[in-house]
Amino acid sequence: MCPPDDYEPVVELPPDGSQSNLTLRALRERIRQQEILAELGVSALQGASFDTLLADTTRLTAEGLGAEFCKILEYQPTQNRFLVRAGIGWNEGVVGVATVGADIDSPAGFALQTGKPVISNHLELEERFRTPDILQKHNILRAMNVILQGDGKPYGVLEVDSRSDHEFEERDLAFLQGAANILGMAIERERHERNLNAALERHQFLLKEMNHRVKNSLTIVGSMLNLQARQVGDAGLAMHLKDASHRVTAIARSHDLLYQGSNIEWLDLGRYIESVCKDLNASVPGWELHTSVDYEIEIATDRAISSALIVNELVANACKHAYEKNTGEVWITISRIGDAGFSISVRDKGRGVPSGFDPQKANGLGMRLVNAFAQQLNGTLEIRNADPGTEFLVIVPSSPRPEPLENPASKIFLD
Repeated sequence: MCPPDDYEPVVELPPDGSQSNLTLRALRERIRQQEILAELGVSALQGASFDTLLADTTRLTAEGLGAEFCKILEYQPTQNRFLVRAGIGWNEGVVGVATVGADIDSPAGFALQTGKPVISNHLELEERFRTPDILQKHNILRAMNVILQGDGKPYGVLEVDSRSDHEFEERDLAFLQGAANILGMAIERERHERNLNAALERHQFLLKEMNHRVKNSLTIVGSMLNLQARQVGDAGLAMHLKDASHRVTAIARSHDLLYQGSNIEWLDLGRYIESVCKDLNASVPGWELHTSVDYEIEIATDRAISSALIVNELVANACKHAYEKNTGEVWITISRIGDAGFSISVRDKGRGVPSGFDPQKANGLGMRLVNAFAQQLNGTLEIRNADPGTEFLVIVPSSPRPEPLENPASKIFLD
């Protein structure tokens, strides 16, 4: 049977006939305090931001103790003072700005130095501690402090203050300490996250620096190959050295983009190929390369390098074989297919491929590299009659966030 709406429980009186201190109002206050601790715990577990949790703690702690003021004092060891890190009820210019002494002669300093909670219900008569100026300016009559632990060392003090005649009791400390313990766990979590973020930033910096140095080293190698190509007396050997230089430069460009970008695992394929083609255009005088790319096709870095090397080899192939004279135009297109797939097109307006040409059976190193890289990307290579000229088309299927491939050249076996 449910009690009526106006039902009031009977509180047993003590033997002397006086009313029990455990009044209905006190019971409700304790229940609300438990609800507040549960609310703070859920907020901490759900990952509320640190500043939000600090603000919620001061607001709910003041509510749970029927106080007008509450603050979180963050210990500043170099100054031996507390910063008012968060708070409620205080005048403008206090929170985030004001500081109080952390020596043992202050209530908060005593709590920090000894680890013992402090209740002072008569600050105007207090002889154990001096009353901080901030409390005097706000006409605070009573204060209660408990230490705030965090990550093995004190973070500061949680303090609740009041102007009212209602005195703080020892049992209020259980609630205040419960709120401090929940906040302490959040402080520990925040410090761990800050340390992890710092380590991650350091790791990212080192990887970016490594990419910068690798890029510089590869650029030097490419320059040396070009220099050797100009000095060697054999035209055929010079051509092979230049081809090798272009391949090295294409890989160097990927490390340059990784150094400049914020993501070291993924590259914007369109922007990467665009950069590679600019390098190629500058290194093949007499040729004109036209590049058209879709941006924001993000793929794993190793896959992007394989794609760039395909472009490099197909452009080199067009420059060598498409035109009768050592000059001409080549069109490079990178297009998005679906959500993650893409195509690579390299087209010329030359004389076309020989009748019956099969790229899978080609003996030239360049075409064998194209086949090998296309296989790594699970792509297919097609040759189309462009009338005039030829289009080499590599279609790479959708592959959402694929696992990075191994070094693009590490598993290419050429007979």
